[in-house]
Parts: sequence; structure tokens; C-alpha cells
Amino acid sequence: MIKIKRIYEPVDKTDGFRVLVDRLWPRGLSKEKAHCAKWLKEVAPSDELREWFGHEAGKWEEFKKKYSEELKHSTALIELKKIVEDHQTVTLLYGAKDEQHNQAVVLQTVLKN
Repeated sequence: MIKIKRIYEPVDKTDGFRVLVDRLWPRGLSKEKAHCAKWLKEVAPSDELREWFGHEAGKWEEFKKKYSEELKHSTALIELKKIVEDHQTVTLLYGAKDEQHNQAVVLQTVLKN
């Protein structure tokens, strides 16, 4: 099972293996409070793509395409797939306020296909 969750939400025992998929560490959150087993920043969108997108919902469809293309060349995606294979439940953590338009949503789709 692959779940997604904002890293600022409370930790739950049903989260399983928690992986932060942001390139930048979330503001105001200590590593102890984050309770993430792995920070896989290399699987996050490139700085250029992240800055272009800016979490603007109007750019969502194009962001999904561009990010999916980046993932095709990502060795970090291979590592993430291995994590998913090795754990019954994996929760992809992200810091964005927008719960519907962020890289974890794209990653979840890519990993399920």
C-alpha cells in the first residue's frame, strides 16, 4: 500500500515506512518530530521544475508530464520502488500545503502503475 501524507500531520502507526520526497527539508520541523525513515530528496522534482510549478494549480497537468519525464531518468525512483517492494505500507511525505497538487500525488500514481 502506498499512501501520501503531509509531513506536518501527526504520525500514525498505520503509516508504515515513512519517506520524505521533498528536495528541501520542511520548515519548522525537526528531524525527530518528522519520524521519517528515509529522506529521498533525489526523487523530488528538479529545482528548475519545482520553481517553475510554484504549486500553481493551473500548471498541474504540465507539471505532471514534466515530472513524470524526469522520473524516467531517476535512479532514486528505482530506490523508491525497492522500498515499496520491501514494505507492506509506505507513506510518501511532502511539505506542500496543497494536498492535491504536489509531487507525492504524481509519485503515488507512477509507483502504482
